[in-house]
Amino acid sequence: MWEKRFSTPEYLFGTEPAEFVRREAVRLAPASEILCLADGEGRNSVHLARLGHRCTAMEFAPSAIAKGRALAKSHGVDVSFVQADIRDWDWQSERFDAVMAIFIQFADPDLRDDIFAGTILTLRPGGLIFVHGYTPAQLEFNTGGPPQAENLYTAECLTRAFVGIEILRLREYEATLDEGCGHRGRSALVDLIARKP
Repeated sequence: MWEKRFSTPEYLFGTEPAEFVRREAVRLAPASEILCLADGEGRNSVHLARLGHRCTAMEFAPSAIAKGRALAKSHGVDVSFVQADIRDWDWQSERFDAVMAIFIQFADPDLRDDIFAGTILTLRPGGLIFVHGYTPAQLEFNTGGPPQAENLYTAECLTRAFVGIEILRLREYEATLDEGCGHRGRSALVDLIARKP
């Protein structure tokens, strides 16, 4: 499905980073090593690389990776794009300074639990996890995201997923997105930023 969605000339979610990433990147230490999960066409990893960070962008769809590489080249930055299925990802212990999980809501609750546990494992002590996605109220807006309510996030489910991690920001809110044709219009969102002890 994702290969089909990304195999178009235009960038499905645009070439600019998610507003959440643009706004919250100031929290990152200089030259951080960052894992960007299911990074799509590279808009977030390329932005972070332009800020001087070292990014590994994991993505399943080859067409999305090709567009990500083209975007990185157009900005003169290096991003390590890795084709992989998140179900088989090697969560190396204490490997990264930060993990970006931006709109990765293809994951059902069981897979989501595995992914979030993996993000904690792969963070170095003091590392940051950034989660940005839709809440169940997004089903009323129909402006992006999956139709399965169980794949959407609530503040409560994120709090449970990151027990023992210092939560720096956790907020549900509404905003208007303009991120390509994939995320456009009034949206019900949730942000989590947390630090591994």
